[in-house]
Amino acid sequence: MLRLREIRERRGVSLRALKEASGVAVSSLARFEAGEGDPQLSTLRKLAKALRVTVAELIGEKPYKKGG
Repeated sequence: MLRLREIRERRGVSLRALKEASGVAVSSLARFEAGEGDPQLSTLRKLAKALRVTVAELIGEKPYKKGG
Protein backbone atom coordinates (compact mmCIF):
# COMPACT_ATOMS: atom_id res chain seq x y z
CA MET A 1 0.00 0.00 0.00
CA LEU A 2 1.42 3.35 -1.03
CA ARG A 3 1.71 5.67 1.98
CA LEU A 4 2.19 8.81 -0.08
CA ARG A 5 -0.59 10.92 1.42
CA GLU A 6 0.25 9.92 4.99
CA ILE A 7 3.93 10.79 4.62
CA ARG A 8 3.29 13.95 2.61
CA GLU A 9 0.79 15.30 5.14
CA ARG A 10 2.97 14.33 8.12
CA ARG A 11 5.77 16.39 6.59
CA GLY A 12 3.42 19.30 5.83
CA VAL A 13 4.06 19.16 2.09
CA SER A 14 1.37 20.21 -0.38
CA LEU A 15 0.75 18.38 -3.64
CA ARG A 16 2.08 21.38 -5.52
CA ALA A 17 5.27 21.47 -3.44
CA LEU A 18 5.77 17.74 -3.94
CA LYS A 19 5.31 18.22 -7.68
CA GLU A 20 8.03 20.88 -7.66
CA ALA A 21 10.41 18.74 -5.63
CA SER A 22 9.83 15.49 -7.52
CA GLY A 23 8.82 16.48 -11.03
CA VAL A 24 5.74 14.24 -10.81
CA ALA A 25 2.51 15.85 -12.06
CA VAL A 26 -0.10 16.85 -9.47
CA SER A 27 -2.71 14.80 -11.33
CA SER A 28 -0.51 11.70 -11.01
CA LEU A 29 0.13 12.39 -7.33
CA ALA A 30 -3.60 12.71 -6.69
CA ARG A 31 -4.26 9.42 -8.53
CA PHE A 32 -1.58 7.60 -6.53
CA GLU A 33 -2.98 8.97 -3.27
CA ALA A 34 -6.46 7.78 -4.28
CA GLY A 35 -5.10 4.30 -4.87
CA GLU A 36 -5.59 4.49 -8.63
CA GLY A 37 -2.70 3.08 -10.61
CA ASP A 38 0.73 2.00 -9.55
CA PRO A 39 3.71 4.32 -9.97
CA GLN A 40 6.79 3.02 -11.73
CA LEU A 41 9.92 2.40 -9.67
CA SER A 42 11.56 5.49 -11.13
CA THR A 43 8.60 7.58 -9.94
CA LEU A 44 8.71 5.99 -6.48
CA ARG A 45 12.39 6.91 -6.26
CA LYS A 46 11.66 10.54 -7.18
CA LEU A 47 8.89 10.74 -4.57
CA ALA A 48 10.94 9.06 -1.87
CA LYS A 49 13.87 11.41 -2.49
CA ALA A 50 11.60 14.48 -2.43
CA LEU A 51 10.01 13.33 0.85
CA ARG A 52 13.32 12.18 2.35
CA VAL A 53 12.19 8.61 2.95
CA THR A 54 13.14 5.29 1.47
CA VAL A 55 11.11 3.63 -1.26
CA ALA A 56 10.41 0.85 1.25
CA GLU A 57 8.88 3.36 3.68
CA LEU A 58 6.84 4.91 0.89
CA ILE A 59 5.31 1.58 -0.07
CA GLY A 60 4.82 0.46 3.54
CA GLU A 61 7.47 -2.25 3.72
CA LYS A 62 8.91 -3.20 7.07
CA PRO A 63 12.68 -2.79 7.37
CA TYR A 64 14.72 -5.94 6.83
CA LYS A 65 16.76 -7.01 9.84
CA LYS A 66 20.04 -8.82 9.27
CA GLY A 67 20.66 -12.06 11.09
CA GLY A 68 17.17 -12.86 12.06
